[in-house]
Amino acid sequence: MEKEEILRRVKEVVSDVLNVSNEEITEEAEFVSDLGAESIQSLELVAAFEEEFDIEMDEEAALQVQNVGDAVGFIAKYLED
Repeated sequence: MEKEEILRRVKEVVSDVLNVSNEEITEEAEFVSDLGAESIQSLELVAAFEEEFDIEMDEEAALQVQNVGDAVGFIAKYLED
């Protein structure tokens, strides 16, 4: 899957879970400080990414991901396997 496609789908999930507009979501945007994610929403994001991409992520590692661009890279690694 192309990185642009992963980014598009990540942005959709982030927009839905955090209730922010797509325009606010950049690759540099940090989930907590820029997009306002609270700890429970971080868990919801992990679950939503797993569902969107039909993957199972290491939850502890996934929760270390700080921004949108890192999430795209993290998910891309799972999709390569």
